[in-house]
Amino acid sequence: MRSQVGNPDSFSIALFLLFIILSGFITYWAAKKTKTTDEFFSAGGNITGFQNGLALAGDFISASSFLGFTGLIVLCGFDSFIYIVGGLMGWPLLLFLVAEPLRNLGKYTFTDALITRFSEKPIRTASSISSLVIIIFYMITQMVGAGTLIKLIFGIDYLLAEILVGTVMIGYVLFGGMLATTWVQIIKAVLLLIGSAILVVLVLSEFDFNPLLLFKEVGVIYGDSLLRPGNLYLNPWEAVSVGIAFMFGTVGLPHLLMRFYTVANPKAARMSVFYATTVIGIFYLFVIIMGFGALVLVGQETIRSLDKGGNVSALLLAEVTGGTPLLGFIAAVTFSTILAVVAGLTLSGAAAISHDLWVGVIRKGPVSSKEQLLVARITTVGLGILSVILGIAFQGQNVTVLVGLAFAIAGSATFPALILCLYWRRHTTQGAVASMVFGTLGSVLLIVLSPTVMVDVFHCSTAIFPLKSPAILTIPASFIIGIIVSLLTKDKKALDAYAQVQSKMVVGHS
Repeated sequence: MRSQVGNPDSFSIALFLLFIILSGFITYWAAKKTKTTDEFFSAGGNITGFQNGLALAGDFISASSFLGFTGLIVLCGFDSFIYIVGGLMGWPLLLFLVAEPLRNLGKYTFTDALITRFSEKPIRTASSISSLVIIIFYMITQMVGAGTLIKLIFGIDYLLAEILVGTVMIGYVLFGGMLATTWVQIIKAVLLLIGSAILVVLVLSEFDFNPLLLFKEVGVIYGDSLLRPGNLYLNPWEAVSVGIAFMFGTVGLPHLLMRFYTVANPKAARMSVFYATTVIGIFYLFVIIMGFGALVLVGQETIRSLDKGGNVSALLLAEVTGGTPLLGFIAAVTFSTILAVVAGLTLSGAAAISHDLWVGVIRKGPVSSKEQLLVARITTVGLGILSVILGIAFQGQNVTVLVGLAFAIAGSATFPALILCLYWRRHTTQGAVASMVFGTLGSVLLIVLSPTVMVDVFHCSTAIFPLKSPAILTIPASFIIGIIVSLLTKDKKALDAYAQVQSKMVVGHS
């Protein structure tokens, strides 16, 4: 069968345009309701637990989940499961350790929770910088996925594809804020589940609806190598480091933490995590079937010939099982996935700069809602342009491997400081700042020195740091540095405020 990927047809174009029109309608509707900073950053706190759960799932199920996980299974088989298991294991931590305290302590960003104990200026400076670094690394994965998708579906230049995605994303964040972003996420999550379910049913119908027969066929065609460990990570410490990054990094992603301020009460925050975990778990089961289905029905070499990172596996599987109409539908849904996640990331970055840096550090006090919105919107444009540039720089990389870097930074920079703030009485402002600064700079430095950048991007023969993910070193080190610096310093405000933080954390249980 000759693939139509790269040869645009009227059906695919119509579906893409339909989604852009739908997004535009949502943005127009949301813009009329988005007049204040509270509405721009948190949708006025009027999102229900179920709606926020779908939006959280939409934020988390990104291009790396749909395109990257499927492609990674095609390229590496069993080893890819470390990404799936690690990502899913982070959600119970969010539910039991973070969701309710953040909702009770903050306003727009997780930094608000930290400054209930710590000095405002150093904390806002450190946390906003770490948030921006995380957001930028996460954006790279979405933009690489977007450029690959648009280039292959429509046969247009990768650079033009990046500009198109960046322009559309900037548009509906700029005007619709959190309300528009939330509803685009909800619609995208539902469509993605429907599209994945269709693919799974079509794949399993080829094997009498028995997954074991599918796995057996993989063994027949490729041998047992793809059904056992050792294809992606020969070093077991590499696999452990990636798993740790996804597990703890989930709790530190700024755009996920920001969502707990869109609901009205702590109960809704807890329920939103429960709904999100359920949706994500179901989706990951679908991804496993889709990945092995693409191995058998499409073929590893065919996929590699079109994209060395394997990111087109789900699209080719859709074409093989459902023809051009299903390919067009899956491509449009994937496009919506990328746009929605990039919008959430951009909004989180705008909050970090306008709310944390501009208001808390530069202006050092209350500013008008109009001024804060203006700064947020200028930031949105800047982040959109930056995301296009980075998407071009990292063209051709597997998006799941790239997103693991963002999780490693989040787990190193945000998670330790947040957990120590909420659960350790002796933690100080200096300890929190040291933890965040080391977590950010240390993980970025090791990533630059790793094979992901030195070998895959700069094409060096070897890398100085041998592991692709630094999380196994940087997350424990960030905790240790935060604890040591706290023990060496005194912070009366942090000590006195601990009881207040604890009392707010249990509100909602009483």
